[in-house]
Amino acid sequence: MANQNDHPAVKRYQERKASNTVQAPIPRLSAVDLREMCLACGADDVGIVEIDRPSLAGEKEDILALFPWTKSLVSFVGRINRENLRSPARSIASLELQKTEERLNHAAQALASALERKGIRAVTPAVGFPMETDQWLGKMHVVSHKPVAVAAGLGMMGLHRNVIHPVFGSFVLLSTVLIDAEVDEYSSPLDYNPCLDCKLCAAACPTGAIGRDGVFNAINCLTHTYRELIGGFTDWVENIADSKSAVDYRGKVSDAETVSRWQSLACGPCYKSVYCMAVCPAGDEVIPQYLVDKKKFIEDVVKPLQQKTETVYVLPGSDAESHVLRTFPHKKVQRVGNGIRVPSVAAFLESMPRAFQRHSSAGLAATYHFSFSGIEQIEATVIIKDKTISVQRGHAGVPDVRVNADAKIWLRVLHKETSIIKEIIFRKIRVKGPMKLFKAFGRCFA
Repeated sequence: MANQNDHPAVKRYQERKASNTVQAPIPRLSAVDLREMCLACGADDVGIVEIDRPSLAGEKEDILALFPWTKSLVSFVGRINRENLRSPARSIASLELQKTEERLNHAAQALASALERKGIRAVTPAVGFPMETDQWLGKMHVVSHKPVAVAAGLGMMGLHRNVIHPVFGSFVLLSTVLIDAEVDEYSSPLDYNPCLDCKLCAAACPTGAIGRDGVFNAINCLTHTYRELIGGFTDWVENIADSKSAVDYRGKVSDAETVSRWQSLACGPCYKSVYCMAVCPAGDEVIPQYLVDKKKFIEDVVKPLQQKTETVYVLPGSDAESHVLRTFPHKKVQRVGNGIRVPSVAAFLESMPRAFQRHSSAGLAATYHFSFSGIEQIEATVIIKDKTISVQRGHAGVPDVRVNADAKIWLRVLHKETSIIKEIIFRKIRVKGPMKLFKAFGRCFA
């Protein structure tokens, strides 16, 4: 085996080292220079935050687990063309999102390349997709761009759960670059929230996922908006698998839906909504049109989306279904699955607050004690009252209903692989307490 020290590259390194030309440790970067680099690479605004920022404590562990050398996070935004996103034609809005995301990914890659040439390590997590899909139903994204952007002073979270930039408003996408260098000056969060609390995002949302009181139903949003992406794709594949013939398949999935699926696979994803971003009037560049004539703004921007005749994808029995029927009777309700199957009882308990359909729980006030056995031995207490849900490990308080279940059987019921009535009859699931309260519990989750 050849001596590695004889390799030309090794020899050159040794020569540089002997002449003291090996690169010295990187000094602190200039925030001004770094910002200019980002803008030159294609970013529309930039903020920089240190990895030790207290508000990012929830992100720090995950970032350092993958990139332990991270010292600073460079957050930047890409502007979205407003009229494209506002268009009732979803093809135009989706293409705008795709191209803005593509531009941001390119800007991040260009910045990382420029920094690497200066001897600074940098990594560029995706703006959106692809993600770490092997962690499906967990945290699939490497970096949560929203809290980083907020910490870096690029905006604040609005009622619609999107970051609102002080100038560009909701018409932005976000990206983050992790770098192995400290910066001489870091950004500070905004001292105000650009959100106007106008509730137009709630008024435009076809699924009612955005509550005027601030409550957000992520499951109902995901089921519709991401119909052709995560979750919805799984449901579509299962529709194919369950179909006995082409005719049977066409009875479940319209030709238009099949063509739309082809388009998403071939040309990029089609987002069914994002109306919440489209109608938001916040931001210095956006707000004049709203303040000059609010009535005209609603007529020109909000109503075309509200009045659009379209299919809204909902989980059967969900708050979204009743919202569409009540608020948008001209829109077509399509009952679907969303492809989300919890892999464990622990995941089931964790997901319950996100899957909770609060309006379907109206009038219910009950405490449930769950005891799971078998592959998972877990006890939990679920309290539903005043359209809210509380889930905690262990048994607390006096239960109205006790549920004892084999964990594996419970998951099979959730996955619709077996009937809960059958498992109650065979005593794999045992319910003690008023059966009407147990049935009411089921209605709280679509």
